[in-house]
Parts: sequence; C-alpha cells; structure tokens
Amino acid sequence: MGDDTGVSIESEDGVLRVRPTGDWTVRTIREVIGDIDHAAEHGEVREYVIDVSELGRMDTSGALMLGRPSEHAETYRVEGDHPYAERLINEALEHHGEGCEKPHSGPGLVELFERTGQALVTAFRETYDTLVFFGRTVVTFGKLLAHPEKIRWTSTVHVMEQAGLNALPIVATLAFFIGAVVAFIGANQLALFGASVFTVELVSISILREFGVIITAILLAGRSDSAFTAQIGAMRMQQEIDAMRVMGLDPYIVLVIPRLIAILIMMPLLTFVAMLMGIFGGMMVVWWDLGFSPGYFISRMYDTTAIGHFWAGIAKAPVFAIVIAVIGCRQGLNVGGSVESLGKRTTASVVQSIFAVVVIDAIFALLYLEMGV
Repeated sequence: MGDDTGVSIESEDGVLRVRPTGDWTVRTIREVIGDIDHAAEHGEVREYVIDVSELGRMDTSGALMLGRPSEHAETYRVEGDHPYAERLINEALEHHGEGCEKPHSGPGLVELFERTGQALVTAFRETYDTLVFFGRTVVTFGKLLAHPEKIRWTSTVHVMEQAGLNALPIVATLAFFIGAVVAFIGANQLALFGASVFTVELVSISILREFGVIITAILLAGRSDSAFTAQIGAMRMQQEIDAMRVMGLDPYIVLVIPRLIAILIMMPLLTFVAMLMGIFGGMMVVWWDLGFSPGYFISRMYDTTAIGHFWAGIAKAPVFAIVIAVIGCRQGLNVGGSVESLGKRTTASVVQSIFAVVVIDAIFALLYLEMGV
C-alpha cells in the first residue's frame, strides 16, 4: 500500500483541510514530505482539519508529519473513521511539544452547555443509527422468513443455551428475592392500616405486570447483551467479518438474526420463570410473616388477580428482546480495531439497552393506563 501514499490539500477561508491516503509510515512519507508544511506556512490558517477516512497504516513518523502543521493554526481536529489515527497524532504532538492546545470554551457555564449540547447530538445520532440498524435487521429477517432454510438454526440453539438457559439460575434467584422484598415491605406498611391481606395482590400484580419482565430484561441487557457485543466485536477486530463478506456471507444473517431469534424465544420463557419465582418468594414471606398458608395465597391470588396482569407483563418480553438484541449486535459491528474501542462499545451496549428497556417500560405503562388494561 506504500505506492498509494499521497495527500489531498485544500485551503479555503482560513481552513486547511488535508486528506491523507495510503500508508503513512517512516518508509513511505518521503514522497509527501514538505507538502503539508508548505501549505500551512504560506497562508493564514485558523483551523486545521485532518480527514483520516482514507488513511491506511500509520506510525509515529506519519502521525507527527500530519499533526505538525497544527502549530500554525488556532485549532485543529481529526475527522473520519480510523481505529487509532487521532490518538496516535495527539500522542505524537504531545511528546514532541508541538501543536496547539485545545482552546478553552470559556466560563464553566458555557462549557457545561457545550458538553450538554454535544451529548444531546451524540444521543440523537446513536438513536438514529440504532433505528437504521433495526430497519435493516427487520428487512433481513423478513427475507429469511420467505426462505427459512437459510436460517442458521445450529447457531440459534447455541445462543439460546448461552444467553437464555445459562441465565436461568440468576434470573430465578433474583426474581425470588425481589418478590420476597416486595412482600416484606408491603406486609409491614399495609399492617399499619390493618390491610395486611392485600399483600397478596401487591405481590402478584407487581410481579406479573412489572418486576418479572423488567428484572429479566435488565439481567439479559447486562449479561447477554455485553456478550453479544464482545463476541461480534472480537470478530471484527480480527477481521473475521470482513472475511465473511469476501466469502459472500451476510453478517446480518450469520451473526445478528440467530441472536435475535434466540432472544425472542428465550425472553418470554425467562420472564415466565421470573414471574413464578417472584410470586413464590412473596408467598414464602407472607407465610412466614403473616401466617397465610400457600394454599390461601394461591386461592386469593386466583380470585383477586385478573389474568390480564399476566398478559400485560408477558407482552413486553418480545419488545425488550428485540431492543436488547439489536443494540448488542449493532455495537459489536461498530467496534474498531482496538481493545479500547471494544471496551467502549460493550459499555455503551449495556447502558443503552438498560436505558431503552426502562424508557419503553414507561411507555407501556402509559399505554396500559390509557387503554385501561
């Protein structure tokens, strides 16, 4: 790739924009030595922009050459997608004492507004990109439904075991203790009004409508979603996904759809188990604290708790499953070439999944309230 080494230089209205191409290493940059420095020295430069979208490999020599003209500019920035270019340029400038420091935004309040605005823009872009990824996943899934023989069922069953079956113990255990805590707090508070018997309704309705599905979704978001991102991200770092494309394989069919189907199947089943264990935990506390037998608990729950509460909770499970699978797979496919990128994407995957689950659960609550469910 050394023969492709070159640079495109544009200077307009005080903005110097360079676009390096090919490899920029100590053996290849001799062909372009002085080109950027000459452009920076012979003109007023307020802003220096480095576009690394077409840059190949780069070492510290190439990084220093690209970053050195920033001493003639008031500000500089790096744009474009490259796994390590910006970090290497900044480190090269720092160790050589060259380049301009990033100007301060001003008073603390101004900087706060600036960071808030940047966070909102980033959140909007992440939401938009996730919706685009979801749309492509839906289209791919629709095509596979017309040709089910192309679905990789072996991979799907493997993911069902890893992401679903192996999560069963922790889901059941946590749901049991959540049900016990709800029953214990409810029994003590309702006893103040002489209404301890309503602890049965408190436990059954809260577990069936909310806690069963939300606990399962959050656990899968933290456990399985991070695994999706790490697995796909590691494949991307090792260029296995690029190899798939060269072989004519669609990463969506090979990697995304099996995980989506697996979570869609396992999420309702895990939610059902969480509901059972949560009610069981509440029943044990009611039996121990209030003296209501399990038979009385089940009988009263059957008489006073409508089956609609169960369906209201279980209906959320497929929606949460889609959100978890889509976010986890998208973040994995966006991993760059560094371990730092893998860590950031894994963290973003978990945070975004949990945030989306909570927001969607609130939307469901509003919809159920308007529908009278």
